[in-house]
Amino acid sequence: MSALPRSPSDAAPAVGDAEMVRADGLVRRYGTLTAVDGISFAVRRGEMFGLIGPDGAGKTTTLRMVLGLLDPHGGHATTCGLDPVKQHRRLSRKVGYLSQRFSLYGDLSVDENIAFFASVHGVRDWKPRRDQLLELLRMAPFRERLADRLSGGMKQKLALAATLIHTPELLVLDEPTTGVDPVSRRDFWKILARLQRDGLTILLTTPYLDEAERCQRVALVDRGRVLLMDAPDALRANAGLALVEVLAEPRAAAERVVRADAAVTGVQVFGERLHATLATTSTTTPPVGAGLAPPAIVERLRAALVAAGCTVQELRPVPASLEDVFIANVRPAGPDAASSAGAGSVGAGLASEASVTRPPRPGEKP
Repeated sequence: MSALPRSPSDAAPAVGDAEMVRADGLVRRYGTLTAVDGISFAVRRGEMFGLIGPDGAGKTTTLRMVLGLLDPHGGHATTCGLDPVKQHRRLSRKVGYLSQRFSLYGDLSVDENIAFFASVHGVRDWKPRRDQLLELLRMAPFRERLADRLSGGMKQKLALAATLIHTPELLVLDEPTTGVDPVSRRDFWKILARLQRDGLTILLTTPYLDEAERCQRVALVDRGRVLLMDAPDALRANAGLALVEVLAEPRAAAERVVRADAAVTGVQVFGERLHATLATTSTTTPPVGAGLAPPAIVERLRAALVAAGCTVQELRPVPASLEDVFIANVRPAGPDAASSAGAGSVGAGLASEASVTRPPRPGEKP
């Protein structure tokens, strides 16, 4: 399959054009709530960058300021070299935005929806582009089907096709796989990887840390602030965490035993398993450094669990996951932080972070 055609502006960037998005100290408030509190990051041309965090972290609000859909109360954003507020019309021709909610026309077919959005963007000779997109998204057999009769995953693919019909330089996705079945979710990420390989810059948000692994760089966000920002591998390598994974029954008793060990600073529950974080200081016996936990501490935990009557099915040192890194950095924010940072949580986020609605048809009231 040939690569999708690229915009003329996708040529080699000029000096100073290496950044597609720059956010400097963005602030946005809703009454007394500060939804975004000084967020700064930059997205390089050609990369996939993720804003990662739980619901209510301020991810959608940040995207809307970057796109010029909300005025920041502080800070500044530059997107595709433009001021997103003052130059919004020019920016809309360079950006494709897929919001959280399906916002196409349910009573129009797949082809008709794409045709409508091509006309909205003033795209000429759009049919070859539409056909290539439908082939890439494996939607060609369903082109005559009404949008309301598509599955959740297919609706997202249709929305993506409509978002890409004008060949944007930057694709912005707000939790694109929320509510999508696992197979469609996997297919969607394969499509994004293909688009990125073809040179498209992608900025996305997600509450799923397994999806964050697919990004070149991520910013871990909580309560309107960036906690950490780097490549996923670098975040794990530089976390300074030593962890022990425990699978034992009964779990509640096992958790109490593990928490009681002097070397353990915290325990997180991952399904049936426990992740015990060890203090990486010289005050523990034996001393713990960043990386895999010392065998002596592992065996000490095993002996304590057996002595307490627990059945130990598995107990081993493990490297830190991205979720471990996130939780370790959220925890100091407050007693409820760890529970609010569950990477698998899915929801609408802040009530004020409403997605963009579809444009009105000719003659329809907005």
